[in-house]
Amino acid sequence: MMPVIRLHLHFGTMTELLRRVVAEIEKLPEEEQDAIATRLLAELEDEQVWKARFESTTNEQWDRLAEMVRLEIIAGDTTPLDDVFPPKQ
Repeated sequence: MMPVIRLHLHFGTMTELLRRVVAEIEKLPEEEQDAIATRLLAELEDEQVWKARFESTTNEQWDRLAEMVRLEIIAGDTTPLDDVFPPKQ
């Protein structure tokens, strides 16, 4: 078995919560660390894609989207949120 080399690099400011998460992840086996890292990287990439899409959306596009939603509501082509997410009783 190859020895595990731990690198502690400082890439700037990190919140205390993120520091705690990294410390906990460091305690896990290498395979679990890689699995979590893969999920986090995918999530970050997804967030960057959404951010770019929102930032590149014009006011005209937002207006068209809002009008489409209004028409769907008027036509009854929507599902009430309570049907999707029933209130807790």
